[in-house]
Amino acid sequence: MNPSPTFRIEHDLLGERQVPQEAWYGIHTLRALENFPITGSPIGRYRSLVRALALVKQACANANLELGQLGKDHADAILHACRFVADGEYDSQFVVDVIQGGAGTSTNMNANEVIANLGLVFMGHERGEYRYLHPLEHVNMSQSTNDVYPTALKLALHLELQKLDAAMGVLRDSFDKKAQEFAHLLKMGRTQLQDAVPMTLGQEFSTYAVMLDEDRQRLREAALLIQEINLGATAIGTGINAPPQYAALACQRLVDLTGIPFVTAGNLVEATQDAGAFVQLSGVLKRVAVKLSKTCNDLRLLSSGPRAGLGEINLPAVQAGSSIMPGKVNPVIPEVVNQIAFEVIGNDVTVSFAAEAGQLQLNAFEPVIGYNLLNSIIYLRQGCLTLADKCVCGITANTQRLNDIVENSIGIATALNPYIGYENATRVAKEAYQTGKSVREIVLHLGLLSAQELEEILQPQALIQPRAPHR
Repeated sequence: MNPSPTFRIEHDLLGERQVPQEAWYGIHTLRALENFPITGSPIGRYRSLVRALALVKQACANANLELGQLGKDHADAILHACRFVADGEYDSQFVVDVIQGGAGTSTNMNANEVIANLGLVFMGHERGEYRYLHPLEHVNMSQSTNDVYPTALKLALHLELQKLDAAMGVLRDSFDKKAQEFAHLLKMGRTQLQDAVPMTLGQEFSTYAVMLDEDRQRLREAALLIQEINLGATAIGTGINAPPQYAALACQRLVDLTGIPFVTAGNLVEATQDAGAFVQLSGVLKRVAVKLSKTCNDLRLLSSGPRAGLGEINLPAVQAGSSIMPGKVNPVIPEVVNQIAFEVIGNDVTVSFAAEAGQLQLNAFEPVIGYNLLNSIIYLRQGCLTLADKCVCGITANTQRLNDIVENSIGIATALNPYIGYENATRVAKEAYQTGKSVREIVLHLGLLSAQELEEILQPQALIQPRAPHR
C-alpha cells in the first residue's frame, strides 16, 4: 500500500491502513473510530477523562523512569506530550466513541497513540515513526488497559465530583438565603396534599438546603471508595510485565500529580474485576437525583396557579409558556431538573446491569459504566447551577395568599387539641369544613375558648415549635 501525500501507512495485527497524516492518533484508534459509531460522543468531549488518561500515563512514565525501565529520552518525550494532553490542547484527537467494545482498550490505544506521536515530534521525528517511540512498547510500558482505564475513570470521576460538590453548594446557599428571607412568613404545611399544621415558608425552604448538605456528605463518602485503584495490576491483577515496585510507585506519582490520596488496592486481582465502587457511587447519584427531583416537584406545586393552584410562591418567569394560551408561564427550570433526575435514575440501572455482567477476572463493560456516571455527574452539576441561578434566587412569596390560607385552614384545629380535647377539635374542624367558617369563628361561637385564650394559642411562634400547653 502506497501512501498518498495526505496519509501515512501504519500496521497492526490485522494488516496495514492509511492514517490521515495530520492525525495525532494511529491505526488502532482509526479502527475503533470505524467500529464504534454508537453515541456520536467521542471521549474527547469528556475533558476530565482525557485529562485523567494523560495524568495516569504521566505517572506511569515517571515510575518506569525511576525504576530504570524507560530511557530518559523516551520518558522526557512522553512526559512532554502528557502535559499538553492534560492541558486540553489535543482533545479533538480523542475521537473514539465513549461506548465501545473491548473494556476500554480503544480508549487506552487512543491515548497511547496521541501521546506517542506528540512525543515523536518533540524528539524531532515524524508522526508514525514508532521505531523511535512506540505507543505500546514505551507509552504503555508496565500497563494494561485493564488497570489504566479504571484508574483514569476513577480520577475523572473525582475531578467531576469536585465540580458537582461545588454546584450543590451554590444551590444549597440559594435555598438557605431564601429560608432566611422567608423565616417570618407563616403558612400551612401539608401531608398527603391535605392541610396539616402551620409552619413557616422559611422552614420549608431550609429543608431543601439541609437535604443538599446531607447528599454532599454522602457523595464525599462514596468518593472515598474510588480512591482505591488497581494501577500496576496489568492484565488481570497479577502484575505481569511490571516490576515488583511499580504498582506502589505509579500510585504515589499519581497522588503527586493530582493531590488526590489514591491507594493501591490490597488485592489487585479482586480490584481488577470488581465494579462495586462504581455501583455505590451511582446509587448515591441516584439518591441526589431523587431528592432534587422531589424538591422541584415541591417548587412546581407551591407555585401552581397563578389563580387555580396553590400560588404560595412565584418562580421567576424565564420564557413564554404556551403557543396558544396567552400569558401562560410554565415552571420550565424545575421541569428540566426533573428530567435530569429521570436520566440519572435510568443511568443507575445501566450501571447496575453493566457491573453485574462482568465475568471472571475483568468487567468488559466499564465504558458504559463510565459514560453513564460521567453524564450523571455532569447533568446534576448543570442542573444545580441552573436551578440556583434561573429559579431559586428569584423566588418570591405571595404573603397575602399565605396568610389567607392559614386563616381559613382547618389544620390549625390541631393546635387546639391540648386545650379543648381531640373530640371538640374534631367537631370544630368538621363544622368549619361544612360551613366555610374559620376555626376561630367556630371556637368562639361554641364558647370553647375566650378570644384572649385563642389569640395566645394561635400566636405564629406558638404554632411552629414545641410548646407545653397551659391547662
